Amino acid sequence: MAAINNDWLDALKGEFKKPYYKELFDKVKEEYGKYQIFPPADDIFNAFHLTPLSKVKVVILGQDPYHNVGQAHGLCFSVKKGVQVPPSLVNIYQELHDDLGCAIPHHGCLTKWAEQGVLMLNTVLTVRAHQANSHRGIGWEEFTDAAIMALNSQDRPIVYILWGSPAQRKASMLHNSKHLILKAPHPSPLSAYRGFFGSKPFSQTNEFLSSHGIEPVDWQIEE
Repeated sequence: MAAINNDWLDALKGEFKKPYYKELFDKVKEEYGKYQIFPPADDIFNAFHLTPLSKVKVVILGQDPYHNVGQAHGLCFSVKKGVQVPPSLVNIYQELHDDLGCAIPHHGCLTKWAEQGVLMLNTVLTVRAHQANSHRGIGWEEFTDAAIMALNSQDRPIVYILWGSPAQRKASMLHNSKHLILKAPHPSPLSAYRGFFGSKPFSQTNEFLSSHGIEPVDWQIEE
């Protein structure tokens, strides 16, 4: 695993010393030795690498990484260029188009968002190939909860975009009055028509940021 070496390290270094993290580290190392695991080990902490804590202005919470070959690269909902855009991201792009008029790209790499301060964090950071949720309960949740608590303690406006019930359960951890919490059904084809479409998370986010003197996010993903 590529070590976290930006300002997230100060916020999370206490976690690395806890018994659960040693067990988690050993388990993940064992899994990579026995099975095909996604994302590649050096990409596990990409959300933290690309979006330093001090730069976070938006948080999008996912569940666990994509579990098919070549998809996951450490950012929730994002896939590497050259990989077919997954159905949930197709729906995210559709809502982005309907909300802000953004053109829909032909790839699903969302690194541009991460580099603008959008933390794209899954609550579980690894998965076995073709087995969704296979690393649930091995310790990642405790680690990512620590990251969410670090964000909650930031004394500046931050937007949390919580899609689907697993992400929305994290709202109980968020009680900073300076922050905005946006909830909607998950963008997957199973639930997108239950209120994800038309929820306008992107315009709401930018209106909130602008009202607090913060540079809005350029959500357009270029080809």
